[in-house]
Amino acid sequence: MARYAACFLFVSLVSVLLVAQADTIGSVNYRFKWLGPSDKIVVEAFDDPTVRGVTCYLSRAETGGFKGMVGLAENPPKASIACRQIAPVAPESLTQLKPGEEVFSARASAIFKTTQVVRFYDKARSVLVYLTYTDRIVDGSPDNSISVVPLVAQELLGASPR
Repeated sequence: MARYAACFLFVSLVSVLLVAQADTIGSVNYRFKWLGPSDKIVVEAFDDPTVRGVTCYLSRAETGGFKGMVGLAENPPKASIACRQIAPVAPESLTQLKPGEEVFSARASAIFKTTQVVRFYDKARSVLVYLTYTDRIVDGSPDNSISVVPLVAQELLGASPR
């Protein structure tokens, strides 16, 4: 039993390390709170951990007030995403992609609720599709946003121009 617990812990830690970490670009307050910080919209950027050369920008709401200050607030399940190819992409990195692979996750409440970004590769159209949504153990939210990154042949590492 202890061996299974250790294995589960190891796999959990590895999966956390493979998900991208975000840099905060900035934020704006949208609702004043008397006690604690105001509600705000945060803009974060993260690089795709598997497809080097793609960066995504995610905007999401964070609840302030006393609950937000102590980490007990539940953030609204709304987010927007924009992803861009900012450097050449290695074609071999596209062969190892899993459909719906999580590339970013952020806590949206004290427990049980996360905002996630998953990636799909549409090989027929040569594009990467990034989807953001918020889920919860019991029920999630259908609110979502997508961003499509066209993979132009000249912008792939090692690809020769036509």
